[in-house]
Amino acid sequence: MPDSRTVKAALAEELFEIGALRFGKFTLASGKSSSYYLDLRILPSFPEAFALEMEGYRAVMGEMGGEYDVVAGVATAGVTVSSVLAFLLKKPMVYVRKEEKGHGLGKLVEGAVQPRWRAIVVDDLVTTGGSIISAVEALRKAGCAVKDAVVLVDRLEGGSVNLEAIGVRLRKFVDIRELAEMLLERGKLTKRDYEAVTKQMEGRGE
Repeated sequence: MPDSRTVKAALAEELFEIGALRFGKFTLASGKSSSYYLDLRILPSFPEAFALEMEGYRAVMGEMGGEYDVVAGVATAGVTVSSVLAFLLKKPMVYVRKEEKGHGLGKLVEGAVQPRWRAIVVDDLVTTGGSIISAVEALRKAGCAVKDAVVLVDRLEGGSVNLEAIGVRLRKFVDIRELAEMLLERGKLTKRDYEAVTKQMEGRGE
């Protein structure tokens, strides 16, 4: 497997080339203004990009060792990733719904959950950590122990601190600052757009 820096650089360029990472002025679903738009949900449509994504997750999981029993995806983006990751790691996989089903058993956690399983929560990215926190709460309610969450990209907007507050360590492959720096070095990103991203991370964006 290539070293982490090489994979990060290749991922940064691939995200930019396929339009998964764009810079400018965007309005997010929350209504918040953003200096960039990151859509990792399109990666499975691009095999080379998806392969780099999986290398990133495997690198993080490799650093953690095997101290976990199940890979738990966060719906919806985290489910695609966790399915492949669990298969590659030969681990059980479950996923957490955004809301309980209105029929059947009304479960939030789908899969053959076992009491006292040590679960690692997997999502594509983290901003403030709200989705991951909800997933952690659902897994703990189902009897799992959760101490770690893994994402491909950390947007550096408070997710790590918020997860730490509930006893969960955030483990990321790369953050938006690293991606922006690599693209700046390669002439893909203007200095102005880079500074806008930096301000947003520091909470000083428009």
